[in-house]
Amino acid sequence: MKLWMIIPVLGALAVLIVFAERMLGSTAGQRDTLPSALIGREVPGFELPGLGDGPGLSAADLKSPGVKIVNIWASWCGPCRLEHPKLVALAADGVTVHGFNYKDTPANAAAFLKELGNPYTRIGVDPTGRAGIEFGVYGVPETFVIDGQGKIRYKLVGPILERNIGRLRQAIKDAADP
Repeated sequence: MKLWMIIPVLGALAVLIVFAERMLGSTAGQRDTLPSALIGREVPGFELPGLGDGPGLSAADLKSPGVKIVNIWASWCGPCRLEHPKLVALAADGVTVHGFNYKDTPANAAAFLKELGNPYTRIGVDPTGRAGIEFGVYGVPETFVIDGQGKIRYKLVGPILERNIGRLRQAIKDAADP
């Protein structure tokens, strides 16, 4: 084989190695924490209807006492399915979990929860994504930690996984401390 034939293969291999390192290596923890102008600010005003017969979700609900998390999810979202057991575990541990069902159909959302369990105390249906825009949502899933005064204390972009649940739990603990 001639050298000029190997050069493109080596170049492609180098690009693949850099890509894999970025995805799996030392920067992996940085991907799920994007800056948000809302950190430290009160939640934006919104009011969403509930899923099915369940209660809706509004800014007033998030300004109630106690730390809570808001998870932005959809039934069509593969990573949402992946993180769902972590949300169920957080709810079982006593964390108040609220959700925005984002750009989804109520029937699909209900089927998703029937299959995987419902960790949410309240679910607001956001079919147009307008409330998500107010929160600065990039996509689904995203999770916000809200303190007892209704201030956003932490934002996790992407699914809740083993590698980041410790940071999320710490943010919940920190939000509980005045």
